[in-house]
Amino acid sequence: MAALVAGLVLTGCGNRDAAQRQNLERFTAEEIYKRGEFELENSRRPADAVIYFSEIERLYPYSEWARRALIMQAYGHHKAGNYEEARGAAQRFLDNFPGDDEAAYAQYLLALSYYDQIDDVGRDQGLTFQALQGLRRVIEDYPDSEYARSSILKFDLAFDHLAAKEMEIGRYYLRQGHYAASVNRFRVVVEEFQTTTQTPEALLRLVEAYLALGLLNEAQTAGAILGHNFQSSPFYQDAFRQLRGRGLRAEAQGDSWLTALYRQTIQGQWL
Repeated sequence: MAALVAGLVLTGCGNRDAAQRQNLERFTAEEIYKRGEFELENSRRPADAVIYFSEIERLYPYSEWARRALIMQAYGHHKAGNYEEARGAAQRFLDNFPGDDEAAYAQYLLALSYYDQIDDVGRDQGLTFQALQGLRRVIEDYPDSEYARSSILKFDLAFDHLAAKEMEIGRYYLRQGHYAASVNRFRVVVEEFQTTTQTPEALLRLVEAYLALGLLNEAQTAGAILGHNFQSSPFYQDAFRQLRGRGLRAEAQGDSWLTALYRQTIQGQWL
């Protein structure tokens, strides 16, 4: 084994020249694969392991080892933080082996390559949308796989992330006194992201914005929805104090999108 490892070592950093690639041609696909596994488990540079798996794909393209090496390329790239390369390898696997037992894992890696780049609410949310699409594919196409449950949890977190972005923008508009613009953002959260943790605060901010605009019926109705669904929330306590300070109550009033939402979600009136 020591001789095999020594013979398969690729020296240096950066691009490997033809002589180094030619060196691997003396070994079987299985031997190269095992060296790649060894590098993944023991090296601090997972990208080095990818070299072995990619060489299997080049030298033995139609072998069983090439199929296994392709999914390992995706994993190795992801472990190294090379997310674009991870997506490329995972997608090639799905294109070439759509019915394979590892297809669920390939789709999961594809989704993770987007999900693991979601790190800041302030960033562009294109990655979050891509992550949601990829995770949904795992959940819908491979519901019985071991990756489905993890995908559901990550989907919920990514969904909450999008709602948090809407809240961030809405709070900015509210602080700047652009109340109508803030209402539009908070409405998106309440209507499209109502299952997220952002909804109670969105309802409170709607109370504040509508009070500032002098739309008292809407403010009271937002408070009513908040009180019915999140009465123990500190956001409701805040909304209740603000309404009471204006001599108002948290109850559905008037005829707006909020009263329609109240009738639908609380009274069960869908017509």
